[in-house]
Order: sequence, then C-alpha cells, then structure tokens
Amino acid sequence: MFVTPQPLTTESAIGAGRVALAFEYDGRGFHGWQYQKSGVRSVQGELTRAVSKVADHPVDLVCAGRTDAGVHASYQIAHFETPSVRNPRSWVMGINTSLPPDIAVHWAGNGIGDFHARFSATYRRYRYVIYNHAVRPGILSGQVSWTFRPLDAALMHKAAQHLRGEHDFSSFRAAGCQSRTPIRFLEAINVTRKGDFVVIDVQANAFLHHMVRNIAGALMAVGTGRQQPEWIREILETKDRTAAGVTAPPHGLYLVDVGYPEAFSIPAAQCGPAFVTPWFETDENRPRSPTHIHRKQR
Repeated sequence: MFVTPQPLTTESAIGAGRVALAFEYDGRGFHGWQYQKSGVRSVQGELTRAVSKVADHPVDLVCAGRTDAGVHASYQIAHFETPSVRNPRSWVMGINTSLPPDIAVHWAGNGIGDFHARFSATYRRYRYVIYNHAVRPGILSGQVSWTFRPLDAALMHKAAQHLRGEHDFSSFRAAGCQSRTPIRFLEAINVTRKGDFVVIDVQANAFLHHMVRNIAGALMAVGTGRQQPEWIREILETKDRTAAGVTAPPHGLYLVDVGYPEAFSIPAAQCGPAFVTPWFETDENRPRSPTHIHRKQR
C-alpha cells in the first residue's frame, strides 16, 4: 500500500487533536462512501463505528474523496477529531478488529498543522481496470469491468490525450453532480494493455461525479472502433453530458492515490490495486508530482 513500509509502533502517541487514517476497501458490498439510510451499508458508516469504539466517543469522519456504490479504494485517506491518545498500533489494530473484512486500515498518524483530508489534497488518482476477453470473468467478478468486444488500447490512449489540461468537463459529469464548477485540471491519463486487461490510469486535481466512469465509457467506444479518437475532443467541446454516451460500470474503478504536501507527512502510496501493481514498472506505481496545484477553499 505504501512506497515505504509503515511500522505499527507502540512508541509514539497519536491523538489529542486531529488523527489521519490510510485505508483500503472492496466496494462491492457498499453503497459508496457516504452515510446512507438505515440498513444500507456505507464505508463511512462501518469505519465510523469502528473508530468510535477505539476512540471511546462518537467521531465524524472526513475523507479525501467520496466514492460511489461498487467503487473500490486501494488507498483512501480520512481524518477525525479526538481527545483520546493511542499509539499507532492500538489505533490500527483496534479499528481493524471492529471492521468487516472488506475494509482495512493500514496507518494512523497525527494531522499536522491545518491538515484536512479533503481540502489539503493536491490531486487524486484512479485506475479503471477492464477485462477484455470473450468470456466474462469469474474470480474477478465485481473487481473489474468487462467487455467481450476487442479494445484497441493504443487508440484509446491517443483519444485520452485530448482530455489533458484544464477544461470544462461538463460532458463527463453526472446529471446530479453537486460541484460548484465543472472546471478540472487533468494532469495525466494513460491507457495500456496488460494481456487480457486494459487499464486507464488518470490523475487530476479533483474529479466530478461519475467523471472517470464517463471518460472510461467514451474511451471504450473509441477502443471498439465505434468512434474515432477525435470524438473525445468533440465531446469535451460540446459541454453536454448527453454527447458522451454510456457510463462505464463501477466495478473496475479504484481510487489508488491521493497526494498531499510533504509537510503533512502522509505516507506515499504504492498505487494499486494489488493484482495490477506487478504489471507496471516501479516508477509507474509511485505518486506523480502534480504540475498544477489547486487547493480547494473551505
């Protein structure tokens, strides 16, 4: 999960203020990050209950980026406020004891200075994993997207480059997106084939609701030959969601990195998910330093 291993020491005191957590989850059993109506599982609900037990009081969790139903995270950051003090091992192991098996906390540390899991983040990075084979997956069902139509990853990559830079991404936002602005800076996007898998790797200062899944759906239309690479630029320029076509399923989407200034001492991610990591070179799995820093205003 981390570029540098994070030992679970018992020698330091964490707490008496803001505490940050790094964790992962399998999104198949959740209706997304955010609290839902009673009886519907959410990552926030399960993690809040577990953290509250260790902290010995109710807590409010703030995460780096809310994920939708069925979307996974191999690296997610959240913070909470507490007067309680525990060592890192007690926080991590204690929380995990109370968590279901599809969520795991890997690190706990003090939120330094004005650290905020959401507003201090300088970028988010996702990977969308497509199983491209005539037969649907069995073991990886719910963990990858699937299409039986052959995909040309090189054409998809070429098309994706039209999205780089700062743009109005209205054509790729969900109808119910609540963001005040559709303007985002897309730092990098790469599409590569790894055997029977096609991976879309994308980093931006932030993302709109369904933005990555809408981009993936449009790129898959290019990959199957139904559209030409220049179609992606045309979609972007229309600023019309109806022009972009189908939203790709959530199962193949993973939040794999969230970047923060070094001063906050949040451990750097080794980008996942774990079964994808060996397919890439070491540097490809390390965080990419952004060239465009845009801190959200609180």
